[in-house]
Amino acid sequence: MRNLIAFYLRFRIFLVFAILQAVAMSTYFSYSDFPRLQFLSTAGSVNAKVLEMSNDVTKHFNLEKTNRQLQWENKRLREKLKLSLYKENQGQITIDDTAYRQQYTYIPATVINNTFDKRNNYMTINIGSNHGIKRNMGVFSSLGVVGVVHHVSANYAVVKTILTQNINIDVMLEKGGAFGLLKWDGLNAKRVSITGISNDMQIKKWAKVVTRGGSGLFPRGISVGRIESKAYLEGKPLWDITVRISEDFRRIQHVYVVKNLLQEELEKIESQTPVDKEDN
Repeated sequence: MRNLIAFYLRFRIFLVFAILQAVAMSTYFSYSDFPRLQFLSTAGSVNAKVLEMSNDVTKHFNLEKTNRQLQWENKRLREKLKLSLYKENQGQITIDDTAYRQQYTYIPATVINNTFDKRNNYMTINIGSNHGIKRNMGVFSSLGVVGVVHHVSANYAVVKTILTQNINIDVMLEKGGAFGLLKWDGLNAKRVSITGISNDMQIKKWAKVVTRGGSGLFPRGISVGRIESKAYLEGKPLWDITVRISEDFRRIQHVYVVKNLLQEELEKIESQTPVDKEDN
């Protein structure tokens, strides 16, 4: 109490001035329209700026949660697309949803490690056999094809990306349907090539390249990229086509693993195809 009285006696002049100043400012802003409006406007602007900054900070910390929510929403929407369904009744002319059943489902995953500057590039994702992941399942992102599952443990999987030697994913031109195999020369992480397309076919620059779906690893129509250039393949009647890929492996974070519900049936029926002796 003694200290409080001493403090008051020492700063009494300043305290009286501060009180009078507060009363004067309050009276001024209360009875004068212009300064009151200016004060409220400034206070509102400052408050809005503070709220904006607070919202930006909150969004930053909630970014991972938001991305996961969007990933699961994309999964549900993709599973409803016609490219993820199998038409059971081919005799129907009128499209009826009861004529379709699910062929592809998608399992969201996060990339926790990957390379893009080696001859053979791989990535690690945070799901494994406990989540239904198996070897040779296709992997893609919201931008395009990523690769194929190579190794699987209980909670992780290693993906062999399209930036790998002998990846052999069957692709086609979205318009025209010409198809071939995806290859990578190990030089540029933004470009791959397509072999197997006859050079008597018309190929347009920037035509879109998508998955063909023949192997069952991917649904037909997943983006691969766009044709950047073409050249004659020396000694063969084929095009050597360079494709600028859709995905940027330097920034990739979220992917989907494809589960083909009819994959075993496809592999079983194709294994019964006779093999020519010359092919052996």
